[in-house]
Amino acid sequence: MIFKSSTTVVPDVPAVPRHIAVIMDGNGRWATKRLLPRVAGHVKGVEAVRGVVEACVLRGVEYLTLFAFSSENWRRPEEEVSLLMRLFVTALEREVSKMHANNIRLKVVGDLSRFDAKLREMIANAERRTAGNTRLTVSVCANYGGRWDIMQATSKMVAANPGVTEYTEDMLAPHLAMAYAPEPDLFIRTGGEERISNFLLWQLAYSELYFTDTYWPDFSVESLDAAIASYQSRERRFGRTGEQVAKKN
Repeated sequence: MIFKSSTTVVPDVPAVPRHIAVIMDGNGRWATKRLLPRVAGHVKGVEAVRGVVEACVLRGVEYLTLFAFSSENWRRPEEEVSLLMRLFVTALEREVSKMHANNIRLKVVGDLSRFDAKLREMIANAERRTAGNTRLTVSVCANYGGRWDIMQATSKMVAANPGVTEYTEDMLAPHLAMAYAPEPDLFIRTGGEERISNFLLWQLAYSELYFTDTYWPDFSVESLDAAIASYQSRERRFGRTGEQVAKKN
């Protein structure tokens, strides 16, 4: 199923976000504050992911997208990048069976060509194993960038439409890396920064943005509920007036 863009149609507004996207920021600072190595924050962050996944299942969220490693994160110290790759392998080894048992689908989104063969194989196996699961789709964005996504989608669109000189959003949409999911209703960024940082640039056009100072390892079920409550307090107009929204409701 290909979902329509919020700039071409007015989407439904669910009481509970259908799709939540998260930049999980603050792992390293959480560890530094406690005089721990940065990797300790990343390990603790995996535990936070587990809690948020469980909470999303219980609240009826259908899609959860997590920004785990951006295309710009390769600029970090080599030792930290290496530790993050090992942590990714460990998380796949430990979590995929649990996800499958709980009817959770796993997708890994991004330019995976830079990862080593073992990690790419593990990702492919995890996606195949969970492909038929329907309770929640967890997308992990790894070596992902919003500009990369738009450029790769544009290249595929042009190749699929030889001789065409004018293109539409509907022609591009099937080629985006997350064409299988609706646009996020709610975007959350932890750690105190208030920017998008090259994450889902196309898809976040009309998402509700929520920023919190809480570091990701401390992001709890209560933190998630606070973000959802903020979302529920907003009027989602999608270019319309408040009067039009009230009349429709």
